[in-house]
Amino acid sequence: MAKRKHQGSGNRRNRPLSGQAPEAWIYGVHPVLAALGNPARNIESLLITSELWDRIGESMPSGMSAPSIVTRAELDRRLPPGAVHQGIALQTEPLPPADLDVLLSGLGATAPAVMVVLDQITDPQNAGAILRAAAGFGAKALITTDRHAPPVSGALAKAAAGALEAVPLVRVGNLVRALEMLKSHGFWCLGLDGRAEKSIAEADAGPRVVLVLGAEGAGLRRLTRENCDLIARIPIAEAVESLNVATAAAIALYEVTKAGTE
Repeated sequence: MAKRKHQGSGNRRNRPLSGQAPEAWIYGVHPVLAALGNPARNIESLLITSELWDRIGESMPSGMSAPSIVTRAELDRRLPPGAVHQGIALQTEPLPPADLDVLLSGLGATAPAVMVVLDQITDPQNAGAILRAAAGFGAKALITTDRHAPPVSGALAKAAAGALEAVPLVRVGNLVRALEMLKSHGFWCLGLDGRAEKSIAEADAGPRVVLVLGAEGAGLRRLTRENCDLIARIPIAEAVESLNVATAAAIALYEVTKAGTE
């Protein structure tokens, strides 16, 4: 394993902040069904077309309140322009905020684990797709900054396809302090950069990995990069300048989880 650059102090606290707008509506079949099955959700109302109710009504969780049967036109009117609702929408309060301290305490001192950190990725479609990949590969949390990050919106939930209910979303005020805290719990921070010398397959980050992703174009900020233990790239053909950040996240998650099982 490569030598660590430094290890941060474990006594700094990084609690999630509340500067983001709540997800007033979640829409789309998979996100709504996942939210309905999450006991942590405080549901306000469910709107569904009669056609979709006839198809999936039996799949709804038992004991829930009766939905409101509406037309597609009514859904179009209630939801943001362009929302791909598939005939269903759920009005809900935000999930309780996740706390990084609590998550780390629940992992145990040495158990293998992967977490994902987003450094100023602001597009909700990308953030949602990364959340979906994180759920698919068993990541324990998605960590992002309180500012310069997308709100937890219906668009993000739709792109996550239900993963918003499966992977804790942690917002922190200072990303560097969060990385230091993760290091103090035995995690190695692996940043992605297309200009790195080592490929991600060559990076030996061990069983506790934090995958750090920067915004498309800008990449990792200087302080974020300096606080990564390892920097690696995903090898791609010269004809392609770069990958979409959500695609890169899925490939990187596959590599680090595969390495952790070998």
